[in-house]
Amino acid sequence: MSVTKLTIAYCRTYQAAFRVATKFLDWTEPQVIKGEGAVKKLPEIVKRNGHASVLVVTDKGLMGLNLLDGLFEGLKEQGINYTVYDGVQPNPTIANIEEAVRMYNNHRCSGIIAFGGGSPMDCAKICGARIARPGTSVQKMRGTLKVLKKLPMLYAVPTTAGTGSETTLAAVVSDPSTHEKYAIQDPVLRPKYAVLDPALTTGLPKHITSTTGMDALTHAVEAYIGQSNTPGTEDAAKKAVKLIFENLEKAYDDGKNMEARENMLEASYLAGVAFTRAYVGYVHAIGHNLGGMYGTPHGLAMAVILPYVLEYFGDSAHKRLAELADAAGLETAGLAEHQKAELFIEKIKEMNKYMGIPEHVEIKAEDVPTIAQRALNEANPLYPVPKIMGFLDCMQIINKIGDLEED
Repeated sequence: MSVTKLTIAYCRTYQAAFRVATKFLDWTEPQVIKGEGAVKKLPEIVKRNGHASVLVVTDKGLMGLNLLDGLFEGLKEQGINYTVYDGVQPNPTIANIEEAVRMYNNHRCSGIIAFGGGSPMDCAKICGARIARPGTSVQKMRGTLKVLKKLPMLYAVPTTAGTGSETTLAAVVSDPSTHEKYAIQDPVLRPKYAVLDPALTTGLPKHITSTTGMDALTHAVEAYIGQSNTPGTEDAAKKAVKLIFENLEKAYDDGKNMEARENMLEASYLAGVAFTRAYVGYVHAIGHNLGGMYGTPHGLAMAVILPYVLEYFGDSAHKRLAELADAAGLETAGLAEHQKAELFIEKIKEMNKYMGIPEHVEIKAEDVPTIAQRALNEANPLYPVPKIMGFLDCMQIINKIGDLEED
C-alpha cells in the first residue's frame, strides 16, 4: 500500500483544524496600484508613509536592464535615500537574505521595496522577517506561523506575471548546504502594497513569459482543486484561469502586447490571492525540491510537473477540473465531467508544447527517494490536496517527470 488509512486520517484531521485556525488570521490584501506606468506612483506613496531611507531588493539582471531607473529617479525627487541589494540569486539563499539584512541595518532603512520576480520578493520577505525577529534564524522560521511579528513596511513590484508573491504570505528559500528548498508561511509576510505595472514585463524573454505564466496557472489550479477554499479563493482562481488561457499565448507571441501583459499580471495576482488562503499541493512540493536539488527554475518545474500530478489525482479532482475547464472557456458542451477534466489537462499539455516547454526535466535516479521524501515532508499533512499521496506514489510521479525507468 502506498499510503495508509492512518496517514490519510491524520492529514485530513490536521487540515480541518488548520481551516478553523485560519479564520482568525489577518487576510488583508495589499493596496494595489496598477496600470501602465504605475511604478512611477510608488515613490510618492513611500514618502507619504514616512520613510526617509529604504532598501531596494532586486537582482543584477534587472539592474543591467536599467529597469529600476524610473523608480530611483522618483525616490530621489521625493528626497528618499535608497540602498540597493542586487545580489539575489534565482533561488535566493540564506546568505542572500543575511546580506540584505546587514545592508538594511547599516543604512538605517525603515522600509523594503521588492523589485523583480519571485526570487527578489522571497528574499525581501524573509529579510523583513529576520529584521522583525533578529534572534531567530531563517532555518527556525521554516514552516507555518513561525514569524508572527510585524515586518518593516514591504512594497512589492513584480516584473514577471507568475509568482503572485506581491500578495502571498509565502516565501521560499534555498539552503545550498543541504540542497533543500523550503517555504516560510505567515500572514505577516504579505506585502502592504503591490504595484502591477505591465510596462515592466514587456521585455521578458519568451521562456520566462511562458514558465512564469504556467506558474500562475499552477497556483490557481492547485488552490481550486484543494479542500480549503473559500468563495473568495474559488472566484479568484477561476478568474485567473480564464485570464491565463485567454492571454498567456498572446503575451508569449507578442511581448509588447500591453493588454495581454496587463491581463497576465492581473491573473498572477488573483492566483496569488487564491493560493495564499487555499494553499498549493504536490506540484509545488515536488517542484521546490527539484529546485533545491538541481536549481531547476521554479516556473519550468511547475509547467512540467502539473499535468503528471493532475493525472495522478484521477477522479478525486475531476469535478473541480471540469469546473475549471468551463471557466477557461474550453469547448465542453456535451462532455461528461471526467471528459472535461481530461480536456483541461490536455490543454495544459498543448500550451506547454506551443511555448516550447519540455515534457520532462533532468532528474538523477539515485536522487528520487530523497526528492520524494522531502516533497512529502513539505506537503503532508498541511496541503489540502484532493488525494493524499504516499511515498511510492510520489516516486512513481518523479520517475515520470524525469523520464526514468521505474523499478
